[in-house]
Amino acid sequence: MSALKLLVVLCGTAMMAAGQAPKQQPAPVVIGRAMNGPPKNMNIPPNTKYKIITPGFHKRKYEVACSEKGRPGCYVGCPANCPNKCLVFCSYCMSFCMCDIFPGTSCGDPRFTGGDGNTFYFHGKKDENFCILSDNNLHINAHFIGNHNPDLKRDFTWVQALGISFGDHRLYIGARRSVEWDEEEDHIQITLDGEPVDVDAVKNARWTSKALSVTRMDAVNTVMVELDGVFSISANAVPITDDDNRIHKYGRTNTDSLVHLDLGFKFHALTNHVDGVLGQTYRPNYVNKLDIRAKMPIMGGAPKYIVSSSSLFSTDCAVSRFHHRNNSTSTRRAVVSSSAS
Repeated sequence: MSALKLLVVLCGTAMMAAGQAPKQQPAPVVIGRAMNGPPKNMNIPPNTKYKIITPGFHKRKYEVACSEKGRPGCYVGCPANCPNKCLVFCSYCMSFCMCDIFPGTSCGDPRFTGGDGNTFYFHGKKDENFCILSDNNLHINAHFIGNHNPDLKRDFTWVQALGISFGDHRLYIGARRSVEWDEEEDHIQITLDGEPVDVDAVKNARWTSKALSVTRMDAVNTVMVELDGVFSISANAVPITDDDNRIHKYGRTNTDSLVHLDLGFKFHALTNHVDGVLGQTYRPNYVNKLDIRAKMPIMGGAPKYIVSSSSLFSTDCAVSRFHHRNNSTSTRRAVVSSSAS
């Protein structure tokens, strides 16, 4: 058989085989559920895998959030209360607002969920710093921004930045001020001991410095900051939207979009003497004296949590438990050099 005839036969055989091959079926997809409010009667472990999706920002109602080998994809949108960005728990194919999940959250006009699982408000005062948590080797202050509301005789307030002290180190996590919100621009600012922490604007990009790491959960505006064995903090920079401003009469102006942080805290080694607005709720003997049946349970006692000094890293609030010189050697040496990865 000539080479030309052999080539024709082989090509014909290959074409027949290709024609008989079964068509590749599309991967199965599960239609998920968008949940309004926290999960009820569901024991979702804190380490359950989740992803952040932003369908609203991209004009899509739904998005394939999870795709794991051997498992159907999860096709789900965000709840009505947070249409632009939410968490999706892949194993359950359910989405939740970022502030409706676990104890240790702080969102909006500060609404905290304590370590005991109860939700409360702490209004504080604009342009002041408050002690959120204070323990032997960890101290966290929050800087509040806001607008005064004469009708309510108090300020509308939001957490704009955190000042975190551990060992000999000072970690700053803040939201940059912006006249007009742009979801494509990164509004998160992080420094360690006064030096900027630069993380590539790519989802899952990671920066490490010994035991400290910063991971982008989205390309911009959402990060996870972790100190091994001490804490995990998720920070999400968000503005006051037109709808928020209209419904709640926040008084947002055209000169400031009031960018602030929605936060999630997880602590790993607190003592029984921890204190602070949020910290006290993690004590084993903590007794909640708030009316948890009220529409807005409010924690008072702001004066004892206020930071006397103007420094965001001051540890001089009345309930301070931070003892700089008594920190463990491992904590003091946790961050000694920086490297990007």
